[in-house]
Amino acid sequence: MKLSRFIKNPLITGTLLMTAAGILSRIIGFFYRIFLSRTIGAEALGIYQLIGPVFTICIALTASSIQTAISKFVGDNGQCSDSVCGEKRARSYFKLGLLLSTVLAAVTSLFVHHNAEWISVRFLGETRCAPLLVLLSYALLPCCIHACINGYYYGKKRAGIPSFCQLVEQIVRVGSVWIFYQVLMEKDLPLTAEHAVLGLVLSEFAGLIVGTAALSLEKKLPKNACKNPSPEYRYMMHMFLAMVIPLTLNRVLIAASSSIENLLIPQKLQVFGYSAADSLSIYGILTGMTMSVILFPGVLTNSFSVLLLPAISEAHGQNNERGITNAIKKAILYGLLLGFLFTVIFLFSGNWIGNHLFHNALSGAFIRRLSWLCPLMYVTSLLGSIIHGLGNARQMLYINLLACLIRIGMVWFFVPVCGIGAYLWGMLLSYVFTTIACMFSLRSYFYSADNKN
Repeated sequence: MKLSRFIKNPLITGTLLMTAAGILSRIIGFFYRIFLSRTIGAEALGIYQLIGPVFTICIALTASSIQTAISKFVGDNGQCSDSVCGEKRARSYFKLGLLLSTVLAAVTSLFVHHNAEWISVRFLGETRCAPLLVLLSYALLPCCIHACINGYYYGKKRAGIPSFCQLVEQIVRVGSVWIFYQVLMEKDLPLTAEHAVLGLVLSEFAGLIVGTAALSLEKKLPKNACKNPSPEYRYMMHMFLAMVIPLTLNRVLIAASSSIENLLIPQKLQVFGYSAADSLSIYGILTGMTMSVILFPGVLTNSFSVLLLPAISEAHGQNNERGITNAIKKAILYGLLLGFLFTVIFLFSGNWIGNHLFHNALSGAFIRRLSWLCPLMYVTSLLGSIIHGLGNARQMLYINLLACLIRIGMVWFFVPVCGIGAYLWGMLLSYVFTTIACMFSLRSYFYSADNKN
């Protein structure tokens, strides 16, 4: 393939842009976590992390599935032979998704804003989360709007704008909190978790501004171009909702299960014998420091997954079982090699990272213990992309839910008896289960390849 043709391929260039933006965002985010751990402390970081599950559920309910649907229908209509009609239908799907997401986001943000105290007490078990949730409610609407805009550009195979938007968000988020810190230092006041949430809110508005500016530059269609009768709009609505509703249910279910898992950790640590402050500190060290390190290399497998899913989908459509089998073997090999590489790195550097970067010895111990997850995490990420490419999203949903139930079970039954170590073992067991389940789900391709040989 010639270099010019390689560069002009929207899938390849888009993936490279997403990879570059993802790496830069991860680097910025990694040092941001170090900054927060040193300025607001482990306990405040734990409180800040507690509101994450609420935001995750809200996004799953209002934006993530709608963004995926917009991307699909915009992409489908972009290939229409009549480019004007295709583009008009694509923009109609975008407007439909934007309207639905905006309404859901407005209702959800109002609910969170007016029930922040109740959510903090009944759901999070920490009253200090209430002011954070009030601030967080202002981020939901701009987040949903620019998520829809990103979905439109993903469908157009123009990943440059979402990638740039991602970088701007991260820069504004970190830059604004750093400015808060400098101003507060001059007044001899501490940086708090509220300032971190305010930085998140500002970053979402920055993403909205970038996305809206990009949309305003789009070429306007002729007013009388390809008028669609009302029955077609009803059909579009039916098709859109037929995809969005099951996707939303799946993602809300997974998000809720993961949220229950995360929220149980500090509560069960208190049952084990830790004070409320110590349990929040351990939770903040684990989720805010340790996992940011362990998940950092995942940007490499995420980029590979973006290429892998459409390739598997195309091979599946052509009944190319040999190609799928080869892709599965390469994914396993790539995931294992990358995983073992970072296992070795984290084993030998975990204590140094904890002591010198986070100034926290416990985070270093966690990094070393969780380093063994890397091969399993990267392999399951790639195999999950293959399973989705084969159209077996329901299987992957069941696998993820069962893995989450394993971790919840370890938190519920064993953390009160054995402490945080039980949860670390639960993470290992859940990833072992996910790896075996994914390979079992794909077993027919190994058998078919063996029979052909």
